[in-house]
Amino acid sequence: MRCRSVTPALERTCASEYGGFLVPDNRRETRAHALAADGVSPLASAAEPEPLCLTDFEPLAKAKMSAMGWEYVTAGAGDELTLRWNEEAYQRIRLKARVLVDVSNLDPRITLFGQEHSFPILLAPTSSHKLTHPEGELATARGASAARATMVVSSFANTSLEDLAAVAESPLWFQLYAQPDYGFTRDLVQRAEASGYRALCLTVDTPICGARNRETRAKVTLPPLPNLIGFKDAGAAVRIDSLQIFSSVLDASLSWKDVERMLSYVRIPLLLKGVLNPDDADRAVKTGVAGIMVSNHGGRNLDTAPATIDALPLVAEKVAGRVPVLVDGGIRRGTDVLKALALGANAVLIGRPYLYGLGAAGAPGVTKVLNILQREFEMAMALTGRTTIASIDRSVLWP
Repeated sequence: MRCRSVTPALERTCASEYGGFLVPDNRRETRAHALAADGVSPLASAAEPEPLCLTDFEPLAKAKMSAMGWEYVTAGAGDELTLRWNEEAYQRIRLKARVLVDVSNLDPRITLFGQEHSFPILLAPTSSHKLTHPEGELATARGASAARATMVVSSFANTSLEDLAAVAESPLWFQLYAQPDYGFTRDLVQRAEASGYRALCLTVDTPICGARNRETRAKVTLPPLPNLIGFKDAGAAVRIDSLQIFSSVLDASLSWKDVERMLSYVRIPLLLKGVLNPDDADRAVKTGVAGIMVSNHGGRNLDTAPATIDALPLVAEKVAGRVPVLVDGGIRRGTDVLKALALGANAVLIGRPYLYGLGAAGAPGVTKVLNILQREFEMAMALTGRTTIASIDRSVLWP
């Protein structure tokens, strides 16, 4: 197959006819780490072909993960309607292409808070990666770095902020659960800043947890949470079915006054994560936050909340370009990324898909998930006649 190279990701696609283990060519150490000693991808086997799309990673991860870990990653709240809607809502949106457009030179780069990203896809904060892979967040950080993607590190990581900063070669952001102890919260923020984290994402949709029935039935136990040492048993293995840990590290009294107080000492951009209501987004911008993350916590908190892609255009309209708007939840295809940008997002974040990659193959699995999604996004740009991020707007959506 011969085709003209438009970006490195599509060049690798054309060269391999969708096969082969795709990692950035300029990272020899990563390539050596990603490939097995015999040169075969750790994702390939005689019985199973290599993954070609994000959903291909799910059975591979399930086969390697513990039953408890699998339930923790895949479960939602209540009847899991919001969890399902997050994906289904993207499937209802149709695209309207333009033809005879010169798409030989695509530019998927974006800039957020002065930082250039090679593509508008980040890794969302997710908890306790050691439930998915023995190397936990260290493997995730290496995989993200190989794909040149920004990773948002969870407060509930099984690896310290400092240890992750030591191995990451791509920028890190930090997701914060504000604790009832104001001093501890401030210290945690300052640790992130001192370690070079580029942005702070304050979760505001979780004063308590939702009805996570599947997690409770699976008796999920979180590995130690080193970033929360100092709160009861947070530094040891933690059972979450009793919600005891959340009563001590989730602040049910969190309010706008706390956001204002945090803005007084945070030295890096502060985003609010978990905003669905346009009025909340408007107030957040007026309060002085640097960005909005449209999220329903992956369908893990309030069941029957709308899909994030349904809430996104309302939030984006209210924000009206005053600050960047990001969205997560339900993204499984490059066309989903395109749809989110068309509806007002500046960038997207993925969660479960990269955890499936992590569970399937560790760091190389994370890298491949990102490479596939980047490649699909660039395909969607080319096939709809959009050559830059700025050219992606509502006109790409079928009415």
